[in-house]
Amino acid sequence: MSDKFKQAALDYHAFPKPGKLAIEITTPAETQEDLSLAYSPGVAEPVREIAKDSENAYRYTAKGNMVAVITDGSAILGLGNLGPLASKPVMEGKSLLFKRFAGIDSVDIEVESDSPELFINTVASIANTWGGINLEDIKAPECFQIEKALIERCQVPVFHDDQHGTAIVTVAGMLNALEIQGKTIETARIVCLGAGAAAHACCTLMIKAGAKREHITMVDSKGVIYAGRDNLNQYKLEFANATSARTLDDAIDGADAFLGLSGPNLLSAEQLAKMAPKPVIFACSNPDPEISPELAHEVRDDLIMATGRSDFPNQVNNVLCFPFLFRGTLDVRATEINVEMKLAAVKAIKDLAREPVPARVSQGYGGIDLQFGRNYIIPKPTDERLLGAVAAAVAEAAVATGVARLPYPSHYPLRTIEDC
Repeated sequence: MSDKFKQAALDYHAFPKPGKLAIEITTPAETQEDLSLAYSPGVAEPVREIAKDSENAYRYTAKGNMVAVITDGSAILGLGNLGPLASKPVMEGKSLLFKRFAGIDSVDIEVESDSPELFINTVASIANTWGGINLEDIKAPECFQIEKALIERCQVPVFHDDQHGTAIVTVAGMLNALEIQGKTIETARIVCLGAGAAAHACCTLMIKAGAKREHITMVDSKGVIYAGRDNLNQYKLEFANATSARTLDDAIDGADAFLGLSGPNLLSAEQLAKMAPKPVIFACSNPDPEISPELAHEVRDDLIMATGRSDFPNQVNNVLCFPFLFRGTLDVRATEINVEMKLAAVKAIKDLAREPVPARVSQGYGGIDLQFGRNYIIPKPTDERLLGAVAAAVAEAAVATGVARLPYPSHYPLRTIEDC
C-alpha cells in the first residue's frame, strides 16, 4: 500500500470523530413525559412483561435486530494474533457492514481471553443480550471448539463468519465458474492450499454442494494431507485421502480447480501451467493472492480467476453473505443457522449472478459490462438485490427445516434496507 493510502485509512478512522460507529435514539426523549416512559418509572412495565415471558424482549427491546460481533483478536485479517484491542477497527468495520447492507444494528466486543474455555464462558454469559452472535478473527483450531460449544450453549444463533461466510461465497462462485468452464462440482478435482478454519469450512460446504471428498486434496504448510500422515488434528483428518501426492506440485498436476486460503505467492506459474484445461483459480489470500492475476493470465488464457481483492474481477467477499444471511435469520427468529440455510444462501448468490445487472451497479464500477461469464461469476457487493434474494432464501430454509420461531414474513422478499 502507498503511504498516501495508509494515511487516508488512518484519517478515515480518526475523523470527523474516532471510530466508525455511534448510538442513536429511536424514540422521543425531549419532555419529562418522554423520559418517564423511557426510564423510571415507565421502564418497569416492559421489565415485568419480559420477566413473565422472555420472548417479550423481542417486542420491547432492540434485541431482535441486533447482532454482536465478537473476537479474541487471535487471527486478525491477514495480520495474525495482535490481540483483542488491535482487532477493534475490524470489528467496528464488520458492524458498519451489517448496518450498511442489511439495516442490522451491531456492536463489537473484544474479549481478553487466555483460553477457549474462558472465551466460551464469557460469550455464553452475555449472548442472550442480542438476536445473534457473529464470531470473527479467531484462530484455528480453537475456533472450531469455540463455535461448537457456543452453538450448544446459546439461545441465539451463532455464526463464525471466517468459516461459513467465506465458504458460502466461495462455493457460490466455484459452482458458477466450473459450469462456465464446462465442468461440474461432482467430477472436478480440487486442490485447497490452506487447512485452517476457512479451508475446512469451504471444503466441507463444497461436499454438501456435491463435491466428492476423494476429489479434494488439502495442502498445509507441511505438504499434502494424506491418509497415514502423522500429527494431524481431527479437522485435517477429515480430508486425509489415500493419495501418492505429497507436495502442492504433485497435487496440482491435472487439477480442475485451485482454492487458495493460505498466503501470498505460493502458487507458481509452473504449477498453474500443469493444471487441466480451463482451470478455475480462487487465490483468496489478502492483500496479496497466492498468484497474481497478471501472472496467472500470462500463463493461461483459458482460466477463470477470482481473488479477495476489489480491484480485480470476481472478488470473493464475505459481505455478499453475512449481512443478508443474518437478516433472514433474525426476521424469522431462527434458533440456529443450519446447513440448509447456508446452502440456500449459496444458491441465492449463485443464481443472482446469472441475472441481468442493474445499470446503477455497473456505473458504480466504472461502467464496465457486467454479465454472467468468466469475469463475472458472483454479484458485486453493491447489488441491492442481494438483500432480498439471500435473506428470503435463508428465511425460507429456516422455516422449512423447523428452526424458525416466526412464520415466513409477509413483506418478503425484501427490496431495500428501508423495508427491513
